[in-house]
Amino acid sequence: MGSRATPWGAYKTITDVLRRRIAEGGFPSEARLPSEAALRAEFGVARNTIRRALADLENEGLLVSMPGRGRVVAAAGETRSAPAPAFRRISVELRAAIEGGELHHGDVLPSEATLTERYGVSRWTARQALTELETAGLIETRHGKGRFVK
Repeated sequence: MGSRATPWGAYKTITDVLRRRIAEGGFPSEARLPSEAALRAEFGVARNTIRRALADLENEGLLVSMPGRGRVVAAAGETRSAPAPAFRRISVELRAAIEGGELHHGDVLPSEATLTERYGVSRWTARQALTELETAGLIETRHGKGRFVK
């Protein structure tokens, strides 16, 4: 199946529809959500659009990914701590790669565009993660060349 053009911001509409269905009992507590393929067919959008909508609902604590089961509605009354901001998750993973030796002094870091695609975030969010690492003294920016491990 080829890629489909999806209107900008369509994932927000899908997120709202699914959130409303959960709130109204259309998907009861601990119920399994339809597959990504079924949701793609229902909404007529690309896979990444569905994944973004589902990720937002997971970040809100409404859905839980269960290995072997897919995504299920969080149990009623289940308390969840607020998720870390997306930029923090990215910076923590990159910091671990640097400190763990996966990325060495002088290695180029993924571009903002690459991080945007990999994590399904805005370019501003990716930039914020990289800025956090630069402020911590772990990376440096070489204008016109990219960001590198210090």
